[in-house]
Amino acid sequence: MLIKNARIVTRDEIFTGTLRVEDGLIRELSRGATAATDAQDWEGDFLLPGLVELHTDNLEKHLAPRPGVHWNTDAAFVIHDAQIAAAGITTVFDALAIGTRAAVGARGREVQLASAAALSRFSEHKLLRADHFLHLRCEIATEDVIELFDTLSEHPLLRLASVMDHTPGQRQWHDRTQWRRFQERHGKWTDAQAETTLAEMATEQERYADAHRRAIVERCRARHIPLASHDDTLVEHVEQAAREGIVLAEFPTTRVAAAEAKKRGIATIMGAPNVVRGGSHSGNVSALELAQAGLLDILSSDYVPSSLLTAAFDLVTGADWTLPRALAAVSCEPAHKAGLTDRGAIEPGLRADFVRVTMLDTLPVPRATYRAGTRVV
Repeated sequence: MLIKNARIVTRDEIFTGTLRVEDGLIRELSRGATAATDAQDWEGDFLLPGLVELHTDNLEKHLAPRPGVHWNTDAAFVIHDAQIAAAGITTVFDALAIGTRAAVGARGREVQLASAAALSRFSEHKLLRADHFLHLRCEIATEDVIELFDTLSEHPLLRLASVMDHTPGQRQWHDRTQWRRFQERHGKWTDAQAETTLAEMATEQERYADAHRRAIVERCRARHIPLASHDDTLVEHVEQAAREGIVLAEFPTTRVAAAEAKKRGIATIMGAPNVVRGGSHSGNVSALELAQAGLLDILSSDYVPSSLLTAAFDLVTGADWTLPRALAAVSCEPAHKAGLTDRGAIEPGLRADFVRVTMLDTLPVPRATYRAGTRVV
């Protein structure tokens, strides 16, 4: 395949030129036009590296489209994959939350296991548009998280794990009122119901959190699985992560935690929806503020796949980043932190994962997504 008249964005610059793909790899880049009659004319559209997503909850929205509704797992996976690819994401780490808590919907034990099985099955049959890997989100303050981790630890696509504790009163939900408001998005709770739930979660945290975190860290170290922390808030949280050999800090909730992670060489991941919305939905630190301060390394689409591309362009206007730098936060940086050195940039020798993007005023609109040189959307 030969593409001409494309605005190509590399790690360092932007230029209008030509790209040649052969055997699924980028073989040649050149500036200017080509006389080849079979070249595709991209009419000045951007040619961007395929986006790399390390943490998305998007599958859960399709598994539980309404409160009390549990959708067919295979059908949910198909539409999740299509939505990911349509957003320009060519490599995705499906963040599967393990650890069962009552009334949490899509995060029940049977759904967790069925989702992991669906990922294996669709991958084996080469039915997925994007390249999918498994990210185990380990809810450490639950009784069965270690059992579930051990069950899924031999999954052939497991490439990343994270330790998290969503018990209200600390980290992301340091404000219990914010936590309750979030839980009530599908229906109001009584005060008694809220207090009972809070008490049960606090008891589980005291009983399980510390021991289970140690166990997950030990298992990941033994299996050479990269490990992320989650919602670090205090310097002490980051110090603990550094001692444990953690390489990624997902969604630090304060500037002081992000600064400490930077100091210790731990890459920070912030939510792209935080950038697009202009702030955190749970009242935590602004991702744009961290970007402006040089404390942001990677973006994740989290719960909105389309936010990843939009947020990268927002960093150019909102944080005064260059476009190559902003796109690195959604392509080569996450790829390399996850140990994927064959993708993440537009350069000869790398896999031909790229996206055609048109601008509608200031909005980037994905028109076509290519994985290993084949158009998938």
